[in-house]
Amino acid sequence: MVSSKRIPTKHVLSHDALRNPIGWVVAAGLAVIAAILRMIGLGHPKELIFDETYYVKDAYSLWKYGTERAWPEEPNPDFVAGNPMPLDDPGYVVHPPLGKWMLSVGQMIFGQDSSFGWRFSAAVVGALTVFIIVRLAIRLFGSVWMGCIAGLLLMTDGEHFVHSRTALLDLFLMFFVLVAFWLLVIDRDHARSRMVELTTGSTHKESADLSTFGPHLGWRPWRLAAGVALGCAMGVKWSGLYALAVFGIMIVVWDVRNRYAARVKYPVRGMLVRDSVPAFMSLVPVAFIAYVLCWSGWIFTSNGYDRHWAKEHQGWWSWLPDWIPSLAHYHHSAYKFHVGLSSEHPYASNPWGWIVQWRPTSFYYRSPEPGQNGCVWDKCSAAITSVGNPALWGVAAVALVIVILAWLVRQDWRAGGIAAGMLATWGPWFTYQDRTIFTFYTIVMVPFVVLAVTYCLGLVWGRGRLTASLRARRATVGVFLAVAVLLFAYFWPLYTGTTVPYDSWRQHMFNPSWI
Repeated sequence: MVSSKRIPTKHVLSHDALRNPIGWVVAAGLAVIAAILRMIGLGHPKELIFDETYYVKDAYSLWKYGTERAWPEEPNPDFVAGNPMPLDDPGYVVHPPLGKWMLSVGQMIFGQDSSFGWRFSAAVVGALTVFIIVRLAIRLFGSVWMGCIAGLLLMTDGEHFVHSRTALLDLFLMFFVLVAFWLLVIDRDHARSRMVELTTGSTHKESADLSTFGPHLGWRPWRLAAGVALGCAMGVKWSGLYALAVFGIMIVVWDVRNRYAARVKYPVRGMLVRDSVPAFMSLVPVAFIAYVLCWSGWIFTSNGYDRHWAKEHQGWWSWLPDWIPSLAHYHHSAYKFHVGLSSEHPYASNPWGWIVQWRPTSFYYRSPEPGQNGCVWDKCSAAITSVGNPALWGVAAVALVIVILAWLVRQDWRAGGIAAGMLATWGPWFTYQDRTIFTFYTIVMVPFVVLAVTYCLGLVWGRGRLTASLRARRATVGVFLAVAVLLFAYFWPLYTGTTVPYDSWRQHMFNPSWI
């Protein structure tokens, strides 16, 4: 019989914090506050800013025609005025369609000419991620208070706030990556509980094979759902593939540790025999199917870019449905575009500086004249800058180091999971340092930065009898959170495009590299 002596209680899912109704109230309350903050002035500016010029019009094309359309020269004034005039030609785009389909929902509800509608889906999804991270943090740290901290830090982060008010794709990528991670953590907890159930029952007679490799854990629907989420992440941007790869390795490690904790004789072999094939099948093929389904509009219509490539280029693939080789060729073309992207851009940045927000991305900047657009000073500025909350990002690098050490030294699986999330969302970009890349890509790693900082704040917060030392440590946590909220309020004008005196804008540029 498999021994359960090595399974400590910390490895078994505790339902106390998860079942606490206050946790649900906190998650819902912070999500509602986040939604309200993101909806205030969401339609400003009434113009397409930054990469909205691509994605908002693509979202309109998908809504109306099922695929992206090409546009004439200088189409934005007519589009903003409510007179969209796409061409009949298919548009060549290099990102999958799911994120743009999600953006189209706002246009369906509020109309094509509503700048509020362009950004509505982003605001809703941004608020949802606040809810998710609260529930995730409660599960990870076993504390409603830690969940509250994580939700507050995410809600008041500038990167997250600006992306939640802008019709770009990266927030949706972050959403699906975060959902996948959350689902995999749930799966891990249930697998631990299942392992205890199967190895502690006095009536369970284990065979020699079972004592060698451990039990089958049965149906794992949370992993299947995570596979769907990862496929959807790739359906927004291909960089979701990195999360699939890293999270796949992460769950292998978790499965081995699960069997090791159950004192299985050969935990690695047990993982290979019992877990490896189901784990692969629940993630990779499921993600692939979900990804292909994201292309349904292109597959089931006839006017998509390269849709008829296979018919025009006969080859060994002629026996396949024509959409398969055509879609494969389209992907090859888009891949060549991505790897060859190296044009100059004033806000291009190196990933080494992302962890400290060295070169944040300016989404919008105007210098209105006195008497125009709310300018009542001699010189004015109106900016939307995707810069993270200095309180959060000021300690992010230190928090990451602590998390990695906690994983390596203490073998804390929570720290390992957070580190895996950082690796999946930050690490791959170091292989593209010669390409034109931007700090705003860090929106995908923001949840894991928040979790890393929350982990460290939990260490500072401590537990046990409330001594003077512990009281001081908890006061430090409170001061940090207060500073984060105050800095969010201070940077509000730069997050929302509010017209301010030029000197005020300049004072917000804490680092000369931000200009």
